[in-house]
Amino acid sequence: MENYIVSARKYRPTTFESVVGQEALTTTLKNAIATGKLAQAYLFCGPRGVGKTTCARIFAKTINCLNPREDGEACNECESCQAFNEQRSYNIFELDAASNNSVDNIRQLVEQVHIPPQIGKYKVYIIDEVHMLSTSAFNAFLKTLEEPPRHAIFILATTEKHKILPTILSRCQIYDFNRISVEDIVAHLARVAAKEGIHAEPEALNVIALKADGGMRDALSIFDQVTSFTRGNITYQQVIENLNVLDYEYYFKLTDHLLAGHVTESLLLLNDVLNKGFDAGNFITGLGSHFRDVLVSKDESTTALLQVGASIRERYKEQARKCPLPFLYKAMKLCNDCDLNYRLSKNKRFLVELTLIQLAQLTSDDEDPASGRGPATTIKPIFSKQTAQSAPQGVSAPASAPTAPAAPQQTAQKAVPPTPEAPKPQTHGSLNFAQVLHAPERKVKTVKDLSTLSISIKPQRQAEAQMSAPAQPVTKAQPTENQPIDLADLRQKWIQYANSLPVEQIAMTKKMLGTPIALTEGTKVQITVDNKLAAQDFLAMKPVLIAHLQKELHNSALDLEVVESVVTEQPKAFTRTERFQLMAEKNHVLVDLKDEFNLEFSV
Repeated sequence: MENYIVSARKYRPTTFESVVGQEALTTTLKNAIATGKLAQAYLFCGPRGVGKTTCARIFAKTINCLNPREDGEACNECESCQAFNEQRSYNIFELDAASNNSVDNIRQLVEQVHIPPQIGKYKVYIIDEVHMLSTSAFNAFLKTLEEPPRHAIFILATTEKHKILPTILSRCQIYDFNRISVEDIVAHLARVAAKEGIHAEPEALNVIALKADGGMRDALSIFDQVTSFTRGNITYQQVIENLNVLDYEYYFKLTDHLLAGHVTESLLLLNDVLNKGFDAGNFITGLGSHFRDVLVSKDESTTALLQVGASIRERYKEQARKCPLPFLYKAMKLCNDCDLNYRLSKNKRFLVELTLIQLAQLTSDDEDPASGRGPATTIKPIFSKQTAQSAPQGVSAPASAPTAPAAPQQTAQKAVPPTPEAPKPQTHGSLNFAQVLHAPERKVKTVKDLSTLSISIKPQRQAEAQMSAPAQPVTKAQPTENQPIDLADLRQKWIQYANSLPVEQIAMTKKMLGTPIALTEGTKVQITVDNKLAAQDFLAMKPVLIAHLQKELHNSALDLEVVESVVTEQPKAFTRTERFQLMAEKNHVLVDLKDEFNLEFSV
């Protein structure tokens, strides 16, 4: 136990050949060493745990090797290589810029640069997390970095390249390290497991690789954690339990429920996922990724984009045969919209449940798949209703049969007024059926004959049916204009319009969803924005927006007013000297402390 070394250190690469996932960069460095074309400064940038510092150490070791091999690797036998392997080499200096970022630290480094190496050819200075250096430290380092002594080489490593000054970037050869692919991580973990005598399922290693997000160091750390949990027998089920990862099986089951249109089962499955402690936002993003994986599984040419194990890959191919392409396109769009609105939503679970309801209704959608339109935002009825509207259509058909021959004489009907008895059979039958359904004194189990229904109607209801018959041909009444506006309806139509904007106007969608709206004077929509640019955007879209709201809310007097909030007081920016003076006025001990230790302000 005392000599235990974590896998990230134990299996750290010592040669260019053993570096995983960075073949292009390692080949470039080996060719530069072989040809003797070495730069005075290098910048290794990329995500964490992809081999930046490791490659810098291997590079420093190789250029100081006294007997390099023909393939560009170090011999590991000379005095310089042995000193490096035993961590006693005086030619390699590592500086952590996160804790040594002042001007004095850089000045000490510059003073050491002029001392030539005792063994080997070069002194290599590796500065890790170089973006943490202060601006003054960077400026003090510029001249030495541009024209160092012939025996000095600088290797800067960083995870945030954009924070480094352009004057530093122009003096370095820049090497961008990529994230390590899932396949490379799985293969390396399998080799480590074989050397350690650990049994590991390929699906379990795949989950570890996905969790590491392209970092080999993170993957090896997770591997050690899971090994301790499973005691040397790593299985897929134990890995997802230990890492709190949602099982693939949930997404496969949910997709089957959505294809079948089962809303109830989908909501129950979501409740099960939430009860196990998973976040609803992560669940919906995982569902979107699942639909994407199903989509790429429909074609053999895109199956290579699927980063899962062999057994899970077959499950994806099997489900891809069941899912039609229009369903996958619309499902991915709905999941993406839910992910975008998740942060702004106050009732996050309701938003996810609403998305699942819409997903379950995609298979019964009446829209044309080739139209290119997005998924409908309306929700169809979930629970079954009594077919009070569809039944009269089936009953009225036999009653209207006798009047069918009069259809060709529509032009003549304008001159001859219809007799009151003409529409009686059709209206009579439909009204009788509806009245029988709703009459409390009648109990009708099965409707088979229309004539029996007509006979069972009271004379009073027949008179009412005849009086209402002439009103049937009248067209539907148009909605009245200038109806009263409810603030809740206004906000609902506002949100619907914002979500209906195309993807290219996603910024405007977020502005509309984040802008408070109010209703003044009964018909004036008042919104408050923070700046003049946002006000111009709303005024530009005002004609179209107001026309839409007037149509939806049935009020032609509706208008939009954009109010720009005014900042009354501008915050004052203080310099470091001014801040110290303000603090010293409140506490005079700071002045004594400054004089006692001879402190100065850093620029």
